[in-house]
Amino acid sequence: MSKLSKRILTEVSRDTYKTVGTRPFFMDLSGRTDLGTDPLGVSAKVRRFRTYALHESINTGEPHFFEVIPGLKSWLVALEDRRIIHGAMVGGEVFSEETARDTEESVRGLTALGLTAEAARDYAATRLSLTAPQIREAADYLRRVFYQVSGWKPLQMEENRLRVMQQQQIAEAIEDQKRRGGVATYPFEKERILLSHIRAGDQAGARRVLNEMLGAMYMTAPKLVVLRARAIELMGYLTRAAVEDSPIMESLIERNHQWMRRLIGARDFEKLARVLTDALNDFIEGIYLHGFNRSNTHVSKALDFITRNYTKPLTLNEIAREVGLSSYRLAHVVKAHTGKTVLQIIAHARIQTAQHLLEHSEKSCTEIAYEVGFNDQSYFIKHFRRLTGITPARYRRTRMVRPRDS
Repeated sequence: MSKLSKRILTEVSRDTYKTVGTRPFFMDLSGRTDLGTDPLGVSAKVRRFRTYALHESINTGEPHFFEVIPGLKSWLVALEDRRIIHGAMVGGEVFSEETARDTEESVRGLTALGLTAEAARDYAATRLSLTAPQIREAADYLRRVFYQVSGWKPLQMEENRLRVMQQQQIAEAIEDQKRRGGVATYPFEKERILLSHIRAGDQAGARRVLNEMLGAMYMTAPKLVVLRARAIELMGYLTRAAVEDSPIMESLIERNHQWMRRLIGARDFEKLARVLTDALNDFIEGIYLHGFNRSNTHVSKALDFITRNYTKPLTLNEIAREVGLSSYRLAHVVKAHTGKTVLQIIAHARIQTAQHLLEHSEKSCTEIAYEVGFNDQSYFIKHFRRLTGITPARYRRTRMVRPRDS
């Protein structure tokens, strides 16, 4: 059974109906729905459509659209919580404004799906007509409102969504280069643009520029050995720039070596692109505390002090004394310049180090908790789960580089 509660279902259905005019309903993994709210649930054909849509929604991380009968559109949003799929929300059915509405043809199509003629006429008469952008908006709203109301975390679907987005952006970059004609050149100037996005903490912008670079790299020299060398060269450039800006960033050198090993092991361009994107995300996380974009000297001093001492017991008053501000003033300027509280920054640093130790050491979770600065294992697990979506033990099982005895 799904853990989808009646409260979640009721709230999502009410909010969606109020905003976009359609009333979504739940479908379990076997394709079953509540026939009282889903007249088309009796049709084996419709269930096949929905089952396929569920798999596509998981694979793309987005709502999936399909046509029930000519002109009658539907959509589905897969429901995932921390890598476990629990079913889907079906958005309902609407007629497409782009297709001429033929009531008699619609009734024939619906009766072929198993409805009586009377039920088919009633059903067709109550369906909204929406444009393609409105249908897209309704599906996006359903996805947003479900995850807001439920608090579920679609970790796997988000990874899949970013992977699909990357493939699309790389393909667009390649097609753009083809349209321009001439010989493709490796865009060295884009390295500086990429670095500027990293300095600003703009992950989405950094990914977009990286994908444009990957497309140009592929056009320049599609041989894997050359692409791998360019990817390693790019990571080296970013690491050097970080260390030159702040010597305390030397820990990035070790992390860069680990990513280089994975880049060397990539066996095709798609895998190489995925590893490079993961490396970029890790790089951005790695420089978070030190912030290329720190214009306030007090904030800079505070973050540097946290970086050197986050494994020790730290208080706001202690950090404030170090930088020469009152605790109230320090809390204000740090929040204003980083968007995080001091305690959030400390927790982030500890959890980031814990992730590294879970992946690359044999130390127990308890040992790691104390090593990174937590004096209570349950408190460590709570913060780890809040920031990563999973427990330390599960993170180790899915990410550890060397096998670990269970």
